[in-house]
Order: sequence, then structure tokens, then C-alpha cells
Amino acid sequence: MINKDTLRENQLIHRIEDMRKKASSELCVKRKTELGQFMTSASVSHFMASLFPDYLNDRIYLLDPGAGVGCLTTAFLSRVKNWESVKNIDVDAYEIDEIMLQYLNNTLNSNRAEGSFANRRLNLRVIDQDFVQSAAEDIFMSDGLWNKMEESNTNSKYTHCIMNPPYRKIKSSSLHRKLLRSVGIETVNLYSGFVALSLSLLQDSGYLVAIIPRSFCNGSYYRPFRELILNNSAIKHIHLFGSRKKTFKDDNVLQENVIIMLQKKVPQKEVIVTTSTDDSFIDLRTEVFDFENIVIPEDKERFIHIPVKEGEKREIGNDRFSYTLDDLDIQVSTGPVVDFRLKSFLRWEISADTVPLLYPCHFSEMKSIRYKSSSKKPIAIIKNSETMKWLYPKGNYAVVRRFSSKEEKRRIVASVVDFEDFNAEFIGFENHLNVFHKRKMGLPLHLAWGLVVYLNSSFVDDGFRRFSGHTQVNVTDLKMLRYPSIDSLIYLGKWAYQQDKLTSEKIDLQLEKMIKGDYNAASTH
Repeated sequence: MINKDTLRENQLIHRIEDMRKKASSELCVKRKTELGQFMTSASVSHFMASLFPDYLNDRIYLLDPGAGVGCLTTAFLSRVKNWESVKNIDVDAYEIDEIMLQYLNNTLNSNRAEGSFANRRLNLRVIDQDFVQSAAEDIFMSDGLWNKMEESNTNSKYTHCIMNPPYRKIKSSSLHRKLLRSVGIETVNLYSGFVALSLSLLQDSGYLVAIIPRSFCNGSYYRPFRELILNNSAIKHIHLFGSRKKTFKDDNVLQENVIIMLQKKVPQKEVIVTTSTDDSFIDLRTEVFDFENIVIPEDKERFIHIPVKEGEKREIGNDRFSYTLDDLDIQVSTGPVVDFRLKSFLRWEISADTVPLLYPCHFSEMKSIRYKSSSKKPIAIIKNSETMKWLYPKGNYAVVRRFSSKEEKRRIVASVVDFEDFNAEFIGFENHLNVFHKRKMGLPLHLAWGLVVYLNSSFVDDGFRRFSGHTQVNVTDLKMLRYPSIDSLIYLGKWAYQQDKLTSEKIDLQLEKMIKGDYNAASTH
């Protein structure tokens, strides 16, 4: 039989969930976009609150920046009810949207009246201020956040933080960007700015739980943010959703999100990784990984990998796929032809003064399409003294699309450019392609094929997904991968060249043989 406290709590949860949906329907779409508002469901809120470990001190001070209608604060307070040692509870809930503020005040009043905190001091405060501006002013010092985080932070007051921060890019000239820079934070999105500021405001050993886009895990733009959280906190828990569409289904958000829990200024130990298909959490799976499987020790970019099953643990010391592109003396670059800047040089037909220009649409089944006119994209670029710096000499190249569609099975889609397909001394690569080359010259044909087959394997795709949650593939990402030796790649390329038809199954089977050493190529460079 359900007791009265549980019944009241369930009623409160359902009431706040109804308020969340109603508030969401009242918000102006343009305003939601401006603020980067995506609201947290009751199920996600309570899962996030459940990640906080039991607390034995008598006072809690919670920060909820961008509190919305108060779902996260309510879920946290529900968790606090089980911590008998806690007698004093303070909450700072930041919100600036007028519609949200009405609902937030109602939510906090409902929590005050709920009755479970009769013998505890409960102080719930709504702060109608811009969190970035307020926090930056609170922690500002002339030498910035980086040094301040290394010192005893007198402004640190919060024991816990729970957040669903706004997801919005910020321009370099914006007020938010300037405020973040004033405290040493360099980032391109509000969500990472919110996390960095909140981490600074936490007491040492304090906990932060956030649901945020996975985009921070890789890419050069987020490297300062990764360094900040890795240098100043321990990653305790990461949760990954299998479905992109269902976490914020009411807002039609397709961004891949993760829930992450950090603990400030404690030694980094093992990391718990949980997964579920969606926000129902009915198929929740849990694994524990050594930290070297999350952030590879020798990785200067400090990419954050998210393995999801035991078999994905990194095999330290496996030298069959351990070479960097530098080791192989192979370079990769973004295609230099930015078409909208070079419109006057582009042509829809081949002529005597042009050379081929390749877009992603000019490839099929891992190979460039023999040259023909296209109604979608130009197929040629004029070759003259102005354009020569954007052209590559005739040769064989491996290319990877910078963007793959969400429907494609693989994130990395690689193809071969065979110089025999083109009767030209130079070739142009459009900016949506990444090009593998050797000091801006072509590669031996079998080496190009070996790279393409390897990059199209499930082995590489699985590894790439551990640190990349979006469909963009950058040069930095490709440099982060580890490759077989030159001899092994050439062996793989010769094998591929002999196949009538290459399939994913064939490629994966061949890679498995190479991993086991069941091939004739030398295993060293």
C-alpha cells in the first residue's frame, strides 16, 4: 500500500510534469531558440537526481542554473528526503524567462507546501538574473578562472549542482562570450559556459550533474572546456542515450545528449557508464571502465571516449592498429575549395582551362564516379595563377566526407580518388571533403585503397562513436584515430582491389583476420 508521503510526492511530480508541458506550449518558438530552451522531462530529472550519492553532512546548497519550471530542483529535493543527516537545505534557482518564472515560483511553492521538510530548514530562492553575468561577476579575478580554480576558492558555496543548461552557440563578439573570457573560459556554446561557471562555484568535493550535448567530447573548439573539467574535477558517471529523438521529444531535438556527473577536486578513478535506449530507462545497462578507456593517456587533444560495453575496453599495447598519421608520414587536410567564395572560378562543364572539382556527391561505393556533368554541383574549377594554391596534383587520394547523414550506418564514409578516372594534371577538392595525401601529393593506389577500406570498417566506426556524438568528421578527429602499419594498409588495399564487390561484412571479416595476425603483411612499419 502506498503511504501518504509517496502519494503526495507522485502527485507533485505529475503536477510539475503537466506544468512543464503547458509552459513549453506557451513559449514562443523564436524566444526558445534565442534562449536555447529545451525542457527536462520528469523521468530524466529523477534519473539525474538519482546519480548523486548519499550525503552525510547536515547542510546542502544546490545550484540550478536555467531552472525552467523547476523539474530538476523538485527531483533533487525528492532525493534529499532520504538523506536523514541533512537538516538545512538552500536552493538557488536561476531563470530569466517571464513565462518560466511564473511556473517556477509555483513549483517551489508546491515543494514548500509538500510537507516532507517539516523538521528541516528549507530556503528556496528564485534568482531572476542572467546566470552567466551573475556567476562571472561572482568569481571574477584579474588572473581569471584558470588560476582561481587551482586556489582555495572563497566564492565556492554550492555543495551540489543539477542542470539542463541552454544549448546555443555564442558569437565571439557577444556579451556572454566576453563575460566568459573575463574569467578565463573560452568556449563556443552556452552549455559549456554554464558547466564551467557552475564547477567554479562548487565547493571542493561538490557534485555536478548535467544533461548536455555530446559535442564537447571531441573537436578543437571544445578542447579548453575539456581541459578545464578534466583538470579540476573527476568524471564519476556518464549516461548515453541510444535514441537521438526521444530525450527532448517534445522539442524535436535531434542533438545527441549525455548525462554527466563530475566531482570537483577529487582524484580520478573508474568511471561508471550507463546506457538506455530512451528516457524511460527500462533497459538500463551499467558498465565500469578504467579512466584510460575514457581519456587515452597520450591523447594531447583529451578527447572523451564513451565505451558502452565490456568488449569496447581499449586494449593497451595492441600494436596492430597503433600508428598515427605522423608515424605513417601521411597527412589529412580539409578540402581547400570553398565554393561560395570561388563562384567566379567554378564551371558546370569541362573545358581546356579547367580541372575536375570533386564534391561528396561525386562518389559512389567507395570510389569516385567517372567524370560527368551534374545538375547538383559544379564539376570543374578554372586552373590559373589565382586558383593553383587550392589544387592538388594528379594522383590517388583517400577522401572522407566531413558530414554524413543521420540515416547512414557509418559516421565515417571514405572513398578512393583514382587518377586514371581523370584526364587532368590537377584536381580540386571541395570543402566538404577531408583529403588524405602525402605532402600534398597523391598516395600509391593500394595504400589509398587500404586507408579507405580501413576507415569504412565497423572497427573504426565503433571507435569514432566513442568520442563523437555528431555527424561531422573533422581533420582533428581523423588524426586522433590509430591506423595499421603502411605494409598492413597496402596489404589491405591489394586485397580490396581484387574483390568484385566490397561489402561491410567482407571488410569487417578481413579486419578481424588482421587483428588476429592472420595475414601475410608485415606487422611493423
